[in-house]
Amino acid sequence: MPADLLHLEAVCAGYGKVPVLHDVTVSIPRGDAVAAIGANGVGKTTLLRVIMGQIPITAGDVLFDDVSIRELPTSRRARLGIGYAPEGRALFPMMTVRENLEIGAYHATAARRAARAGWLFEVFPKLAPLRGRLCALLSGGEQQMVAIARALMNEPKLLLLDEPSTGLAPRVVGELYEALTHLHADGLTVFVVEQNARAALRFARTVHVVEDGRIARSGLASEMLDERMLAEAYLGHVPEPPVNAP
Repeated sequence: MPADLLHLEAVCAGYGKVPVLHDVTVSIPRGDAVAAIGANGVGKTTLLRVIMGQIPITAGDVLFDDVSIRELPTSRRARLGIGYAPEGRALFPMMTVRENLEIGAYHATAARRAARAGWLFEVFPKLAPLRGRLCALLSGGEQQMVAIARALMNEPKLLLLDEPSTGLAPRVVGELYEALTHLHADGLTVFVVEQNARAALRFARTVHVVEDGRIARSGLASEMLDERMLAEAYLGHVPEPPVNAP
């Protein structure tokens, strides 16, 4: 297995005096596609915000490329190669698609931004004819594509996605994950947290089940697609039916 690109070691974090993550250890190998699944409110978003430095950790460490980034601000983590598409998309609604993308690589040269945006319009062809449209006028699926494309403008080594399928029709979710599959095949490391477990598990190779701010189970995503194991991930232990049950 390749070396870890990101490693969280015994991380604890929360909001003020309210703890959310408890002794979380997670590794994301370089080039892997990893998912964290679980019910709403179990700490999945907090996990990503810790990685991006938006929430300080109270214990443990966060390593990126074998270097601790625990004390680094969010901007430095982005410059090191972590792209982040947050839940809710956080676009600038009164700016165009292209303007939103350019913000994702504001420090790059104009020529580099143009080249990167051109490539991303190939990755997300639906956005190409919409490049001059205000993001406020886009559909939910189009906005999500812009959010992911913006996170990719800085040529990250690791892409973090927070609930990318929320509010989207199944067809649009399929299109979104198809694009992510192509990006991963080209070498991008991806870490997605999802309440839509089926979509995430069909995409990911490995999975972590989050329960009450802890990693309750880790394994191959293909194994977690089993109906019973998926139910246990969200509902806890599911008792065996009686032997004489109909």
